[in-house]
Amino acid sequence: MRIRSPLLSSLLALTLAMPGAAAFAQVPVSQLVAKVDIPYARFTLPNGLRVIVHTDRKAPVVAVSVWYGVGSKNEPQGKTGFAHLFEHLMFNGSEHAPGDYFEPLQQVGATDFNGTTWFDRTNYFQTVPTSALEVALFLESDRMGYLLGAVTQDKLDNQRGVVQNEKRQGDNQPYGLVEYAQIAGLLTPAHPYGHPTIGSMADLDKASLADVKGWFTDHYGPNNAVLVLAGDIDAATAKTLVTKYFGSIPAGKKVAPLKVEVPTLAARKDMVMKDRVATTRLYRWWTVPGLNDPDSTPLAVGASVLGGLASSRLDNMLVKGEQLAVAVTADVQQFAQLGFFEVTADVKPGVDPAVLGKRLDAILADFIAKGPNADEVQRVATSDVSGRISGLEQVGGFNGKATTLAEGELYSGTPDFYKREMSEVAQATPAKVTAALKKWLSRPVFALSVVPGERDVYQDAAGVATKADASRSGAVSTPAHYRDPQNPTPASAPRADVDRSKLPDVGAIPNVDFPTVETTTLSNGIKVHFAKRDTVPTIRMSVVFNAGKAADPKDGQGTQALMLAMLKEGTRTRNSIEIAEQQERLGAAISVGASLDRTSVSLYALTPNLAPSLDLLSDILQNPAFDPQELERVRAAQLNRIAQERTQPASIASRTLLPVLFGRDHPYGIAASGSGDPEVVKRLTSQDLSGFHHRWIRADNAEIFVVGATTLAELKPLLEARFTGWRMTRDLPGRKDFTTLTPAPQPRIVLVDRPQSPQSTIVAGQLLDAKGGDDFVDLLAANDILGGNFLSRINMDLRETKGWSYGVQASVQRNEDRAAYIVSAPVQADKTGESIAALRSQMTAFLTDKGVTAEELQRTVNGSIRELPGGFETSSDVLTEMQRDALFQRPFDYVETLADRYRKQTAALLDATARKMIDPSKFVWVVVGDKTQVLPQLKSLGLPITVVDANGVPVESPAQQAIK
Repeated sequence: MRIRSPLLSSLLALTLAMPGAAAFAQVPVSQLVAKVDIPYARFTLPNGLRVIVHTDRKAPVVAVSVWYGVGSKNEPQGKTGFAHLFEHLMFNGSEHAPGDYFEPLQQVGATDFNGTTWFDRTNYFQTVPTSALEVALFLESDRMGYLLGAVTQDKLDNQRGVVQNEKRQGDNQPYGLVEYAQIAGLLTPAHPYGHPTIGSMADLDKASLADVKGWFTDHYGPNNAVLVLAGDIDAATAKTLVTKYFGSIPAGKKVAPLKVEVPTLAARKDMVMKDRVATTRLYRWWTVPGLNDPDSTPLAVGASVLGGLASSRLDNMLVKGEQLAVAVTADVQQFAQLGFFEVTADVKPGVDPAVLGKRLDAILADFIAKGPNADEVQRVATSDVSGRISGLEQVGGFNGKATTLAEGELYSGTPDFYKREMSEVAQATPAKVTAALKKWLSRPVFALSVVPGERDVYQDAAGVATKADASRSGAVSTPAHYRDPQNPTPASAPRADVDRSKLPDVGAIPNVDFPTVETTTLSNGIKVHFAKRDTVPTIRMSVVFNAGKAADPKDGQGTQALMLAMLKEGTRTRNSIEIAEQQERLGAAISVGASLDRTSVSLYALTPNLAPSLDLLSDILQNPAFDPQELERVRAAQLNRIAQERTQPASIASRTLLPVLFGRDHPYGIAASGSGDPEVVKRLTSQDLSGFHHRWIRADNAEIFVVGATTLAELKPLLEARFTGWRMTRDLPGRKDFTTLTPAPQPRIVLVDRPQSPQSTIVAGQLLDAKGGDDFVDLLAANDILGGNFLSRINMDLRETKGWSYGVQASVQRNEDRAAYIVSAPVQADKTGESIAALRSQMTAFLTDKGVTAEELQRTVNGSIRELPGGFETSSDVLTEMQRDALFQRPFDYVETLADRYRKQTAALLDATARKMIDPSKFVWVVVGDKTQVLPQLKSLGLPITVVDANGVPVESPAQQAIK
């Protein structure tokens, strides 16, 4: 069981089977579990391909998910990272579908398409319109049976560079080297789980064409794969189509099962490592058995009680009670044959880490000895089942029903393994959990402390200590013509009856049918917008306020974030622990959030338990206590968050860019996260927060959006009973001042010095002469071609052609007031200057003489139209679109008008729109990287350069740079 990651289930009429809300708390979790089901059919082709089919007709889409029983645990020593490297190569085209795999998928309007690799598996997935299913099956079968002829040295070299930049990107984060230390501290290099999936730079460098082709023939046969089709499909149709496309692919080599031991340390192991982090983080790890072991679920339940629930033991004791930590977690990373039980605690600034460490170990020892109580176990079970039900709508993606069925089949030999997991969590008892904890956590622990400081070395996945790997270019010494005479290229599968000379035709695709949105008004004037979605017995609701991060006063940056954080930390009648426990008992989740323009307090609830869930939401919104004692704890957490942002490359860049673009006096000229200025956060009082709440979080500034399994007639009385008594005042609500002029464009480079960075994070942008509510349909389509998706010009250039980045993107930031155009590009450090030059060159060419091509137009228009029906599969999708429509003052059937707009688009129209709006000569470029490596590269670009620190304070001006 992975309590941290809900599994999905089938449609169920749970609302009809359940008692009323008042009796909900007495309904045993076992009854909820009994209602969760994913009906499926299952068959196996003669070549060994296992096929699972689940029918879900709610949307005209089918999820296609292929899982191979090979991951990094199958890699021999000296060839780490091969499984993941090969996953990348699988997207570079096959013999009958040359070119990038994503190109035909975008043509047919696929959504949720990607691939992933981990210890136990490699998977590939996409959700496509029903009439495009044969295209997806053609593509997946072609790369299963006809890949090798398309794998070249050039593709290998390129994807090697991409993977190495993915590794640099992860390593470059605060705590980014912890996984290497964790695995090395718990396992030997010879253990199947004894190295990270990303692999080592040295092993990736050594990978030859013969190596990767051998990897394919050894592991990628149909007899080592599971194919799941979930959605608008039936078993008979699926069998015909799967046999047609996959039936002639011969079985591959049999992959021998691995024997995996769960090792035990001889004695407690303590280790300290330095990193560029905001605060010391303490780790405690044990190896534990994999997910098929009887102790797996009790251990997961114990971890959730310890540090997974909002009301967990560690939260209540170390964060809320003794206030020694600002954040804690406990979790079990569950794999097929091994698991890692992990506990973390972030030291509160000013607290001695040794004091927290000693207290943490004492709490762990007591918990291991005595275990949880019955109420804690029950809250975990209810929260877990509710989380599973929340995902019932999605057929594909990273965590959909297709994933649930595939995982069960691949790891446990049965697609409905999730039922066993749910049954076990429902039947968990304190005694079972305590016995598992004693058995596995009484063994010696690996304790790691990550303390603030400069990284002495860059620890590679192979365990080789080297200086920071910022200069490695990804170049390979293997000649392009290399062929290993001892390992010739294996033959492709025999040609089948399928015509593989062209992709199958795509049939007619219906226009999106967006749910009807009903609007009513409560007696106190609050507008309510409701859309019915009854696939699952859940409600998603957002109470939205015209506030947002831009509502912060210029001398009070961080006020809203602190106020929002305090809402769930106590009301006049409930304290923070009671609020957390009541959510868990109800299977509800209340969350807070903000964009630049809007503040929202949201509720997820089970429909049968909506009334008491609304009671809790109403109390949190209308009666916050802003208790001074709680404030000190929450303040410390927010200050730590700001400090963490100043250590993370992407956060540093986003904190820097908006003030540069909009000017610090503009409401949008703030740190993008909204966390604020630490000096302001330090001095805010309960009265300040109460005053902000009074001005902005109020009935006459609110709008309610609801999607779920009820009716407006049933919903409105529930809302009236809880929100019409909301205290009204005579003073006007807060208003944002957008009259402040933004600065004239000042093209330049702002370099944020971050030593020891193997990557540079580049963000750049300009303000657009437009507001968020303006018509952006044509600009967004043009940007899809330039920078908006995987196949865009700038991503294909820097990632797929040059191999300098793991991913590059450009987007239109649509705000209620002024919009902006933003480019984001993390690149390897030694290519920083060249990357900016390449970006400028690509954008300039697109906006002048190398505009939209016929192929790009066709791909973009087709994809935009065809992805619409599957774009609003879930209630969450619908709720988000409703709020977006309201913000930009569009009708709620807006998305139904888009297909006709797309059909009218031409290359000339998109070119003209982009050239009118985007001007790279006006860009401000923010670069977060190691000045010693990056600055010499930037000087060749001909732009003024200002060097600042992570706080945005100038270190060197352009004049100083000129002197140097």
